Order: sequence, then C-alpha cells, then structure tokens
Amino acid sequence: MRKSISRVVEVVLAAALSVCALFAIWGCSSGGPSDSDVDLPPVRIGTLATEDILPMWVAEEQGLFDAAGIDAEIVVFQSATELIAAVSAGEVDYAMTDPMVAASLHASGAELKVEWITLGTDASQGRFGLMTSDPSIKSLADLKGKSIGVGSNTILEYVMDNLLEDAGISPDEVKVEELQKLPVRYESMASGKVAAAALPASLLALGEAAGFTTIADDTKGDNISQSIMVARVDYLNEGNGAATEAALTSVWNDAAKMINDNPEEFRDLLVQKASLSDEVANSYQICTYPQAELPTSAMIDPVLEWMRAKGYLEVNLSYNPQDGTFSID
Repeated sequence: MRKSISRVVEVVLAAALSVCALFAIWGCSSGGPSDSDVDLPPVRIGTLATEDILPMWVAEEQGLFDAAGIDAEIVVFQSATELIAAVSAGEVDYAMTDPMVAASLHASGAELKVEWITLGTDASQGRFGLMTSDPSIKSLADLKGKSIGVGSNTILEYVMDNLLEDAGISPDEVKVEELQKLPVRYESMASGKVAAAALPASLLALGEAAGFTTIADDTKGDNISQSIMVARVDYLNEGNGAATEAALTSVWNDAAKMINDNPEEFRDLLVQKASLSDEVANSYQICTYPQAELPTSAMIDPVLEWMRAKGYLEVNLSYNPQDGTFSID
C-alpha cells in the first residue's frame, strides 16, 4: 500500500514539474520572467499626417500599445523639415519617413536604422504621381518645356525623375519649380501657376475629384517608391530599447492585419488622422499594409545613387539589407 501511495506521489510530482516547465517556457510561471515583465522605455513616434502610418493610429485606438506594454506617443509634424529637426535633436525615437530623408539624416550624423517598409513592398502600395489642371496636357511628353512643382531631395522628386526617364524625357527638358509645401504645390497646379505637380495619393485623389488629370503615377511597372519606419540607434542601444523594437514590430503586424482584414472599419480614423478632404473621404482607396519587412538593396541602392548624382549625398553611404543599417564607407 505504501508503495502504491509513493508511486502516486511520484506521478503527481512529475506532472506538476512538467506543468511548471511549460509555464516557464511560456513565460507564465509564478514569479518567472515574461515579456510583460520587461520594463519597456517610452517611445515617441514622429510622422506627418499621412496614410503611411495608419497601423500605428489603429494600434493606438485599439489598445494594442497598452496590451504590449508599450508607452507610445505618436507625434504629428506639419512639415518634413520639422520632423527632420526632431529626429536630429533626439526628440522622437522612431520616425515614418522615406529613404532620402533617412540617408540624409544618417550622413549628417543622426545614426538611424531602418525598421520596416510602411508602404511600398510592391508598386500597388502607396501612390505618387504627376498631376495637371491643364486639359491640353495629356501625357508626360506634353510637359516638355513646361514647369513642374516639386520638393527637392524628396521621394516625390525621385518618382518624378523616374517617370520622366521612363518616358524618354531628360530633366533638362522640363522646368522644375521648388515648392516644398504640399498645399502650396497643389494650389499652384490647380491655379495653373505650374503646368504640373508631383503629389502624393491623397492630393491626387483630391485633384481627380476636382476634374484634374493624373498624367502618370508609380502604381504600375517597377516598384520605385517606399515609405519606411526608422529608429534612432541611440534609442535602440539604451536600456530595453531593443525589447521595445521587437514589441513595436509585433504591434505593427497585428494592426496591419486588422486593417487588411476589414479596411472600412478604419476609414473614419484614416480620414481624421490623415486629414482627408470631404470630397474623397468616402471614396478614398485604403491601402493594403505590409507585414514588417526590410527594404531590399534593389529598393534602396538606386535611391542612394540618385542622391549622389543630384548632389544631395556627398558621402559614400551604403545600405545593409540584412539588418537595415547604413554605413559610411
């Protein structure tokens, strides 16, 4: 009888130890470490008011940051110049931007790491193009000798140059007008002060609703434009910055899937946060958002070459697609 009782005790004890081991593996054992026990540092995410960062707004609205133990603040800037200044000063830890800005910042001493593509894993994600209010302009060839409003060293200038090159038009065959502020650029095109303007998707949609013509965009053919999330290397290397990096990546993936599964559920949020006009609020096509992945060399290297050719990049900057880092050779 004693042997039987002893055997039962051994079996129960073994089972209990197995359960404890499982809980330890899952990070759920009493007093054991888990992701939720890690003290994640606060994170400030800088962005413009753009659809590219919709998953982060969804994460904020749906409580995904809180569930992941992330104290996150999304800081919206009115211009790219303000965002760049904030990154340089260390006032934000992450930023939604483009490869041109990331490369320029890194070259100037603000060491950055690319985290993932926010839009642009394929040509259908994100839309940039050239628009005109002049009914006589029907193709890119009609822009020869005419003025185009654009901002220098931006993704829109890069897209413009690529679209013109694909159409067999050299840069010296058009007149480039420096118009950094998007509202001013749009109004200049709408009023005919410039023959065309390089614009993002939201303003292309607004112009189309007003009867203007999108001459060409980058949604077909080669995938030439990406927006990206970057992080300051100093932030990642301090304390538990790397743990926040992993948690934030997971939150992005969850929020992106929520949008892709039911985009209309988040239309009101997009309209509010991206400041979409009433004319396009109900019809604007909501993007499909990618799961977090790094840009490839085929995406970034041509941008760096273009920047060097334009004189925007004076150092030999290289991109490592394995970990998203830049290095100065």
